[in-house]
Amino acid sequence: MAVPSSKLPLKAIPGDYGVPYFGAIKDRLDYFWLQGEEQFYRSRMAKYNSTVFRVNMPPGPPISEHPQVICLLDQKSFPILFDVSKVEKKDVFTGTYMPSVSFTSGYRVCSYLDPSEERHTKLKQWCFEVIAMNGRNFLPEFHKSIEESMVLWETSLAKGEKTSVSDEVKQFAFNFLMRAVCHHDPAAPGEYSLGRNGGPYATAWANPQLAPIAGQTGLPHVVEELVLHTVPLPSALVKKNYDALYNFIKNYATEALDRAEAMGIERNDATANLLFFLCFNAYGGFSIFFPLITILISSCGPELMHDLHDEVTKAVAATDGKVTLQSIENMPLVKSVVYEAFRFKPPVPYQYGKAKFDFTIENHENSFEVKKGEMLYGYQPIVMHDPKVFSDPDQFLPRRFMGPDGEKLIKYIFWSNGYETDEPTTANKQCAGKDLVVTMARAFVAEMFLRYKEYTLTMEGAGNATKVFFSDLKK
Repeated sequence: MAVPSSKLPLKAIPGDYGVPYFGAIKDRLDYFWLQGEEQFYRSRMAKYNSTVFRVNMPPGPPISEHPQVICLLDQKSFPILFDVSKVEKKDVFTGTYMPSVSFTSGYRVCSYLDPSEERHTKLKQWCFEVIAMNGRNFLPEFHKSIEESMVLWETSLAKGEKTSVSDEVKQFAFNFLMRAVCHHDPAAPGEYSLGRNGGPYATAWANPQLAPIAGQTGLPHVVEELVLHTVPLPSALVKKNYDALYNFIKNYATEALDRAEAMGIERNDATANLLFFLCFNAYGGFSIFFPLITILISSCGPELMHDLHDEVTKAVAATDGKVTLQSIENMPLVKSVVYEAFRFKPPVPYQYGKAKFDFTIENHENSFEVKKGEMLYGYQPIVMHDPKVFSDPDQFLPRRFMGPDGEKLIKYIFWSNGYETDEPTTANKQCAGKDLVVTMARAFVAEMFLRYKEYTLTMEGAGNATKVFFSDLKK
């Protein structure tokens, strides 16, 4: 157990930033090349015997002039990043650098705004309203979209062809979002049709924005270092992709954009933000998380799959065989599996915040002084494996969050930039779509095991370049 805060010794934050400029480059090479992401943190935790320490975070110079951070890697220190009374969240969405606003029509979109900014209040409130306006659409459109992909999976397997989980996720995740919010099928013929390119366009547009902190891309390390981590990639490379997405949303999301104008948000500003909400935040998260949870469930073997199938089929018996909000609430194993996946490998691994004034932070053993202007940073994949909170933290335990004791642990899942039991508001930076994301993740598992009893996977590549394929689907 942690020592009571009143008795925690005050210690200097261990670690240093090395020689200016070169220290940051050394840390970047360690992070991407010499050690790798996980070992980068764990080696320093061991070296300093501390979950709080100083280090440089990528990308470093020349992209980022101020890569110095205080790293927080435990459940007690990390939540300071949620406290917007103490930390500023302005322009820290991607860390110690910010992509050019040319990627977003010249606007600083909501993700980069601090809650103290008036535009943040308007844009986040509008986001809440867009979700509420379209609440009835999400599950039906998700069912329709994933069913289309399931038919393609089954057809490909019957022909002996490769059946990509990764690629089809990009199709149904993108399609259901656009159908639900824009009320138009992106693949339907027409002047602004995206065909089957919507998801790939969104991925292509997002990638250059994240390139400075991207590793394990499948490219040679030297190419990654010289092309991705040294010079920002220009938005002109993906202008065609962005324009296609922008024109689709501008022409079909009229209900949402009309509501934005009624709230005093300029229409082009709203279009750029809605594109970011849908194509970066929502689609980007789903395209990572759905393949991940598919892999994690597979790793547990057929027994878990059969249990999920039994639970789902029993739950939907009372809702005409359909996955609904009511039936989802009667699937405790599905719920636990989803939360365990969010814990085991959070889809949003990084959080940043800049100290507004001098204050003290605590980990489980010590307290530390933070000075005004210092950047605080947390890496969730280690924080979510804190053994002081989660037993057997490095094991994927599907039933971890079941029962009264399991329910108490749900609070400590931080993927949404807040405690899972907290609610997003215009006054904080917690994900506006937190509840929707969890619901759709549960719907994904439910839809999969309503149709299938079991599946097997094959994988190609490594790291962020991993491709996932179904080799068998059993009904």
